[in-house]
Amino acid sequence: MKYGYRRWYEHDPLLLEVVELLKNYQDELRTQAQFFLEKLENKVSKEAIDKFYEMVKPVNGNRWYDKDPVISKTIELLRIVPPDIQKSCAEHFINALKDIGIDYQSPNIKE
Repeated sequence: MKYGYRRWYEHDPLLLEVVELLKNYQDELRTQAQFFLEKLENKVSKEAIDKFYEMVKPVNGNRWYDKDPVISKTIELLRIVPPDIQKSCAEHFINALKDIGIDYQSPNIKE
């Protein structure tokens, strides 16, 4: 077993996968990230999400996802929600890929 530093999203293989997909296919998946944010805005409020993001966004913006505000907001919101919500969001994200016609099969999930 590998020990040492683990990122917040490495506790769940599906969540790790979603973050990696966002990292590797930012342009292609930006629409899905935007849809995710809109759903959250409908439940909470756009102002609350924007205010939260202003508090947590980095000053320097050195992380890979800091270059795009939609991807950055998505990652930051995923980071702070409880693990059960993270898992649910990850599952919905993967299902949304299938709904838009992307034939995607997770290599990390056993069915």
